Amino acid sequence: MRGMNGSGSSSSLSPSLSSPPFTVLHNYPLISAILAFAIAQSIKVFTTWYKERRWDAKQLIGSGGMPSSHSATVIALAVAIGIQDGWGSSTFATAMMFASVVMYDAFGVRLHAGKQAEVLNQIVYQLPDEHPLADTRPLRELLGHTPLQVIAGAILGFIVALLSRLINKLVDGA
Repeated sequence: MRGMNGSGSSSSLSPSLSSPPFTVLHNYPLISAILAFAIAQSIKVFTTWYKERRWDAKQLIGSGGMPSSHSATVIALAVAIGIQDGWGSSTFATAMMFASVVMYDAFGVRLHAGKQAEVLNQIVYQLPDEHPLADTRPLRELLGHTPLQVIAGAILGFIVALLSRLINKLVDGA
């Protein structure tokens, strides 16, 4: 298994950190993807505060909004794999195809599902109180992303993967 330095050797790890549960801490693509996701979700809290002047901790786990954490995650993963395994590797090709599908879904299918939920919620709100569906819990409307949100997430993921690699090189002294 390759370490974060991409050398394929884990002999520089201390014995306790080379045991299987801890080797994941040296998985550069995984760490990059998780970090990109966490940063994107955190940014959503601040963008909500900026737009609405309220703190919304639900944004840390919610979908939709600026930037797309889905895009940030999959692009960080793909770029990190490309850097580590090579841009011509089959794992990079797989990661890029995965990223393309996720990003298309984010601004295609999920965006339109959110718009449909908005329309359905409006219909339910207009029902008379005696209607059996009048007490239906509203559907979640913020599911997908605009193309700009997807692009912003992709740029964030790219930057996180590059910065993670730079930090890793500095820490390893390579």
